[in-house]
Amino acid sequence: MARAAVLRNIGDKHLELRDDVTTIETGPTQVKIKIKATGVCHSDLSVMTGILPATIPAILGHEGAGIVTEVGDHVTNVAVGDHVVVNWGPDCGQCRECRRGEPYLCVTFIGDAFGVPRFTLPGGEGAFGMAGAGTWADELVVPWQSAIKIAEDVPFEYAALLGCGIPTGVGAVFNTAKVTPGSTVAVIGAGGVGLSVIQGARIAGASTILAIDPNEAKHEIAKKFGATHTATLDNFQETSGLLTGGGFDYAFEVVGRSAAIQTAWAVTRRGGDVIVVGAGAMDDDWSMNAFSLLFEGKSVKASLYGGCDLGRDVPLFVDLWRAGKLDLESLITRRIRFEDLNDAVEALHAGDVIRQVVLMD
Repeated sequence: MARAAVLRNIGDKHLELRDDVTTIETGPTQVKIKIKATGVCHSDLSVMTGILPATIPAILGHEGAGIVTEVGDHVTNVAVGDHVVVNWGPDCGQCRECRRGEPYLCVTFIGDAFGVPRFTLPGGEGAFGMAGAGTWADELVVPWQSAIKIAEDVPFEYAALLGCGIPTGVGAVFNTAKVTPGSTVAVIGAGGVGLSVIQGARIAGASTILAIDPNEAKHEIAKKFGATHTATLDNFQETSGLLTGGGFDYAFEVVGRSAAIQTAWAVTRRGGDVIVVGAGAMDDDWSMNAFSLLFEGKSVKASLYGGCDLGRDVPLFVDLWRAGKLDLESLITRRIRFEDLNDAVEALHAGDVIRQVVLMD
């Protein structure tokens, strides 16, 4: 039996924190992972509110790290005892998207994520893992492609962040935008992923980094991670004009709302790039008139999972952390226990935390 945080119904404010959940049996191409640390990400809240889809009942959590405890007969990439990061977007390596070098677009495992229970509740009821994962549990069973091996000296609470927040944010800079040294960058939203975008832009050598967030309490934090300037929604256009004269080379939307995409468009120079990082709702439409779309020459690019190949990029992020260039510690607002998860969800609602990390031991 294992502990797990169960979402019974979309719209529920609280999760069932249970200690009587079991995983499915480990199949020949699957891996069982004992979760040691897991992050509390805004996407988890988006599942609870219905912005992101999920099959109910669901074990939440998708950003985690742990130790391999079982491997299937056909698994060769990891062994029992290995430390791993959970990849919630596993790629098959063989479909057209994977062969094009776009593993983050692979949909091979998506059907199973929403249609095959990964856990069993008392009475035999199946439960699904969020995004095919479910890291808010003591253990989980995932395809071998979801287990990314890391060095044993990387603290689990740091490794957990390499499963979502860091690749989504830093990856958007490195892989999707390909920010160049000396360029100018605006970031709309200074939450956990937004701060990772800011870090990525700093590492990439951007000369000017403007963090735009209505919560002024986040401005000093943004500067700690590399923002050179900050603005609210009331003065971002004036600030943008003073800093660039004609807009930013790259603007990253990291909120998940159409209004934030519009803000990103507004601060981007002619010919610049708007990078959509936030996960928005399916009914939140954004429109642009055809004249502006053509004659302003701007490009709108989606950055799903930061355009990452986690097998390639996680070692890169670890190297950046070792070199003192990637600050993981400052992203962690507080370390909590499993029994604190409902309080953590409330803190996420309030917006006064960057990343809360659950230490499962």
